[in-house]
Amino acid sequence: MGMKALEDRIRRDGIVKSDQVLKVDSFINHQMDAQLFQQMARRWKLDFAGAPINKIMTIEASGIGIAAVAGLVFGLPVVFAKKSQSINLDGSVYTTKIHSFTHERDYDVIVSKKYIGPDDHVLIVDDFLANGCAMTGLIELCEAAGATVEGIGVAIEKGFQPGGATLRERGYRLDSLAIVDAMDPVTGEIAFRKE
Repeated sequence: MGMKALEDRIRRDGIVKSDQVLKVDSFINHQMDAQLFQQMARRWKLDFAGAPINKIMTIEASGIGIAAVAGLVFGLPVVFAKKSQSINLDGSVYTTKIHSFTHERDYDVIVSKKYIGPDDHVLIVDDFLANGCAMTGLIELCEAAGATVEGIGVAIEKGFQPGGATLRERGYRLDSLAIVDAMDPVTGEIAFRKE
């Protein structure tokens, strides 16, 4: 079931640029509403209450604000995977490649072996889930480190793109606080999934 406060905010301040593109940069990923992030993190804390999470993970850049507030609410450290131009090949990092549909390019993404390992039980968080490329990359980094992905928390899932369905089919606990099933650029109307 969606988080009403987030859905209401998306309806009020989200801008439908096309049937594929939703701009939420006034409160999520440019200017950030930390109070809304706190509400989101509290919801994830309730939803994942039974999981032995000891670390929160995201990817730069737009997931960092949400993850930092979640770290505060959970009382846990936050690690973010870095997009890197050149991979550090001294063996001190885990690395994967992620394709960005938004920027139409591939990124090398790294996380230091100092900050993720086999003792970690990770909650991955991010602002958007669409095709799932970034999320798949973060899961690959956790797998390389021997860490356990306990769950995935997403602010906004584009339900009309395959990322969410794929992750659920793979057996991951995915907690998307707002699932957008359709957007109309003419009327600006946004349809949310009612689970």
